[in-house]
Amino acid sequence: MDKRITILWIDDEIDLLKPHILFLQSKGYNVITATNGFDGVDRLKRESIDLIFLDENMSGLSGLETLSELKTVNSMTPVVMITKNEEENIMDQAIGSKITDYLIKPVNPNQILLTIKKITDSSRLVTAQTTSQYQSKFGQLGWNINMAGTFEDWMSIYQQLVYWEMELEHLDDKGMHEILQTQKIDANNNFARFIRNNYSDWFGKQADRKPLMSPNVLRQEVFPMLKKDKVALILIDNLRLDQWYAIAPVIGQFYKPDKESLYCAILPTVTQYARNALFSGLMPLGISQIHPDLWLDEDVEEDSHNLHEQQLLRKQLQRLGLSHSMSYEKIANERQGKKVAENLHDHLNCDLSVFVYNFIDAMSHARTNVDVLRDLSASESGYRSITRSWLEHSSLLDLIRQLAEKKIKIVITTDHGSLSVANPVRVLGDRESSTNLRYKQGRQLNYDSKNIFEVRDPASIHLPKLAMSTSYIFATGYDYMVYPKNYNYYVNFYKNTFQHGGISLEEMMAPIIVLSPSGN
Repeated sequence: MDKRITILWIDDEIDLLKPHILFLQSKGYNVITATNGFDGVDRLKRESIDLIFLDENMSGLSGLETLSELKTVNSMTPVVMITKNEEENIMDQAIGSKITDYLIKPVNPNQILLTIKKITDSSRLVTAQTTSQYQSKFGQLGWNINMAGTFEDWMSIYQQLVYWEMELEHLDDKGMHEILQTQKIDANNNFARFIRNNYSDWFGKQADRKPLMSPNVLRQEVFPMLKKDKVALILIDNLRLDQWYAIAPVIGQFYKPDKESLYCAILPTVTQYARNALFSGLMPLGISQIHPDLWLDEDVEEDSHNLHEQQLLRKQLQRLGLSHSMSYEKIANERQGKKVAENLHDHLNCDLSVFVYNFIDAMSHARTNVDVLRDLSASESGYRSITRSWLEHSSLLDLIRQLAEKKIKIVITTDHGSLSVANPVRVLGDRESSTNLRYKQGRQLNYDSKNIFEVRDPASIHLPKLAMSTSYIFATGYDYMVYPKNYNYYVNFYKNTFQHGGISLEEMMAPIIVLSPSGN
């Protein structure tokens, strides 16, 4: 082994373990010991420890109490609990305190050696070229993915995955990237299971556990700011967290973040539903019922789905009894962007100025059809790079600079993200079924994947339906749904393209950032 691994063994009968310790030392491990919990915690404070074996049944400070103290000193050091007690409540407490593994007494040397290799080999998957931080976080992140039980847990996991993806993106190590991609796949599979198990309940019996979702974003995060400040809301369609991290240093020339967070984009994660929900403060079913003249079903042209954002925003302000003045601009190309930046003074008299930029969404669609863009953004890193390059040379940056000069607070957010799809799923539907690759709305939808999330009663998740028998299906993981007609052509055409509409961390975890001018 390249680095000698140091093991701390805490047991009040350590003398009886001498043969085990000698065996491990003969295998090249450095083993240090402690006969009680207090001494064990003190050793961890003073020395660099790679792995801890901890006896569950000790006099004085018990094994579980010692475990709690050890985690306070260093939460990332793996702990293997050794116990005679197989009672379920004891192990539940230990697992809840995030042990890495446990062994039942009596143990033999080969069992111990196998446990060490299983734990330390996970760390060694991260090669010497990677940072020591990722080495220590790898196992913990995997544990968190398996144990996540709340939306807040998943927010933290996604933030960590994106952080490490960007930290490691310049490494010339194919194996390293494969390891991280494996964790991302595992995370998205577990996240999809979480959404399937909880999403419908957020509109019913678990409404009190519902995270911040599209309809509540403006009411909770933006409108309260208007009591003290003028605010510019910049919505960049399809902006993912990793893309925000990529452009944050550019914006950092003019602004500093007061708050960075994530909210849950509603299903389907597409502009028609998620963005209309954000501006209206209503779920799509509510829009179709309260403002039927402002809701357009999927059988109209796609470009028409968001014609009424400004009206929906005004309706939300009125419904909440807010009298703030507002302006709204949608920027679909650089010519429009320059015009808005040149005439920014027209907006600064308003309490709330809204600017919607469609560049990233347009780029993802163009990337599907234009070979040059497809090649330039063939990887997640390339996709981020194009996003940053766009901002650096766009009229949006000029607008941000001017807003900073005028001491205007800004909020940057999005309506949903996107995912690079890889796995085709065959779907059958009638002629009225929608064409999106990550979700379908229609009648008589049939599919050959157990991973699809089907909602037979759209009203249960506050979605409208075109007909009595309409249902929705949502792709999970890295799947994309293809109709049988010209199946092979569309499978190859859309493979590895960025799509949205379904269930993934990338699509549903929408960043929202509040920023103040750097000079403030």
